[in-house]
Amino acid sequence: MAKHPKPYREPKITVPRFCEEEGFYTTPQRSLTMSKIKGRDTQPEKLLRKALWHAGVRYRSNQRKLPGKPDISLIKYKIVIFVDGSFWHGYDWQQRKNAIKTNRDFWIPKIERNRQRDREINDFYQAKGWTVLRFWDFEVNRELGMCVKRVVDVLSG
Repeated sequence: MAKHPKPYREPKITVPRFCEEEGFYTTPQRSLTMSKIKGRDTQPEKLLRKALWHAGVRYRSNQRKLPGKPDISLIKYKIVIFVDGSFWHGYDWQQRKNAIKTNRDFWIPKIERNRQRDREINDFYQAKGWTVLRFWDFEVNRELGMCVKRVVDVLSG
């Protein structure tokens, strides 16, 4: 599959670098906490993968060659699945962005760029005839059966 197409349909949101020179500060404890956040093999991803496997769905995980590095891919069926973290991908963003109190000049553009990238990836796959499924991390944790059913329904439909 070709790399993600440029130029962007909407102006690319620029995110400032998170460093003291740019005016962004963090405590050592916060820095340690943030360094432990993983970008792949998160608990919700592992939960969904295990449930799909038990449902008889065979997949590939974290295919780096696919645009957007989907968490789960079913290439044969042209399906990609993303498990999005509610903070990083801006769940209920219009309400939640007001709750960000520190380093707002960094975090708001950062999350808005993540949301923009998600839209670009969705558009890319849909233009190629693929199905994109996105689940929030809390959906997988609370309603795993519903998530698996949605995947199985797409496979059978």
